[in-house]
Amino acid sequence: MSAPAVITTDIKEYRLASRGKVRDIYEIDAETLLLVTTDRISAFDVVMPDPIPLKGVILNQITLFWMKMMEDLTPNHILATETADFPKALAPYAAMLRGRSVLARKAKPLPIECIVRGFITGSGWKDYKKTGKVSGHVLPAGLQESAMLEKPLFTPSTKAELGEHDENITVDQAAAMLGPELMAKTQDLSLAIYSRARDYAKTRGILIADTKFEFGQKDGMLILIDEVLTPDSSRFWPAAGYAPGRGQPSFDKQFLRDWLEEVGFNKKPPAPRIPAEIATKTQEKYLEAFRLLTGSEPRV
Repeated sequence: MSAPAVITTDIKEYRLASRGKVRDIYEIDAETLLLVTTDRISAFDVVMPDPIPLKGVILNQITLFWMKMMEDLTPNHILATETADFPKALAPYAAMLRGRSVLARKAKPLPIECIVRGFITGSGWKDYKKTGKVSGHVLPAGLQESAMLEKPLFTPSTKAELGEHDENITVDQAAAMLGPELMAKTQDLSLAIYSRARDYAKTRGILIADTKFEFGQKDGMLILIDEVLTPDSSRFWPAAGYAPGRGQPSFDKQFLRDWLEEVGFNKKPPAPRIPAEIATKTQEKYLEAFRLLTGSEPRV
């Protein structure tokens, strides 16, 4: 399976609303956005100079897979997924856009990242070792790294600018930003989506250690936006061989992060070039996660 890598886009017919670490977003009209998931990859909040081919296709289609599964829990921002249903002005870009783009309704994003942790790892593990808490949640003493938590935790964070780091905040701090009612609804919805996804993924041989959701408001309604339960926004661990007390192998970009650590990357731009074998191995991990979860191949 192959397709030309898409590193950046240049669609002159519409205004580029933003270019993030992975997505290029164009404004189609006052109510509609075009979201293009490129093959760019970032690590330690730095965009790498080389792409991971097919990565954008995988992220886009895995998001659509989960959004469909969660439709009874929450509406989402998707308007169209097929290039044939896009505006005619986008027809010359159809080959590039196919499989990696959607039309989405504009929504006002919440000012927080909605993180759910089912296992203690990453920054949550670091905070726990220092304080015994994660985002204000007091946890039992003596937990091991990668241990499954008795109940998933909602641990929000601030949204950082490109190149900056998100900061973990408490639920009370998030409530001060959103208001108690919207905060409670967001927390309940995040936990419900995570719990359903965790239970499904386990039947497919994957443990979802943690994940990050984004929600927006549209016409007074809370809707799911951006990416959902992808290898970029989540930690996916193979269920086979899982054992607490150590870090776990993963299906996400941890492999790339580990390589960057090995070569002494200082976590500041410019990042080193990614050797072909590292790019291929990273792509294989994304593809394996897609195949396990969906039972199919990404469409290109």
